[in-house]
Amino acid sequence: MANMDIKLIKIPPIDLEWTEWYPWNRLEFDARSDSNGITPPKSPGVYEVRLIEIEQRLTIGKTSNLRRRVTQGLVKGTIEHSSGKVIREKEDTSKILIRWAKTDRPAAVEEELHKQHKIIFGNLPKYTRRT
Repeated sequence: MANMDIKLIKIPPIDLEWTEWYPWNRLEFDARSDSNGITPPKSPGVYEVRLIEIEQRLTIGKTSNLRRRVTQGLVKGTIEHSSGKVIREKEDTSKILIRWAKTDRPAAVEEELHKQHKIIFGNLPKYTRRT
């Protein structure tokens, strides 16, 4: 076996400041032109989607640009999104809530959120295929 350097990696905790849960349809409108609209920041982060009456998540995702991924991909479908299309086809979007949190380490946070979801509910979110 080849000689391998082994290094201990310590990952510091990540504090998330979640937004409130917003109705899906409020993200269909641009807040710059419609007072009912909500516009996520252009920051990297994570997001969660759930039905109003159910705590289990429909999807949990990560992105380098929350506005683009959540608004254009997930909600509007103007860019590709791994679970957005199926959610729009199979769920009543008037009963869906979305929230997000900014973080400079979205991949690490998404992985941990998936892990926590599996511990609580026994599986990944309904429309999440893999971590």
